[in-house]
Amino acid sequence: MDIKINDNIYKTKLVITGKDIQKGMMGRKFDNTFDGMLFLMKDGPQSFWMKNCITNLDIIFIDKGNITKIHHNCKPCNSDDCENFEGNGDMVLELRGGECKKYGIEEGDSIDILS
Repeated sequence: MDIKINDNIYKTKLVITGKDIQKGMMGRKFDNTFDGMLFLMKDGPQSFWMKNCITNLDIIFIDKGNITKIHHNCKPCNSDDCENFEGNGDMVLELRGGECKKYGIEEGDSIDILS
């Protein structure tokens, strides 16, 4: 699924099931098949962590098409006592760490789903 934030287009993997949401980017690297993961969630408070991830991530919380919270350059964690990154919304987008600052993506920006 392609999404657009400002003038940036990202090819994302759509994540819907509970099992896939729990796994997220655990043990995965970005490659030429996707630029991010887009999690479809029930609307409300969300909490993500970086357990067993292998790359830094920007974690972006989205509510009704608008970015409500960005956690920048979140670092991987290999223990059971990982930091939780919280926000509100009906979607969460994970991009490469530093992507938001590099391309000026900010809280309040809107996203468009292209496909």
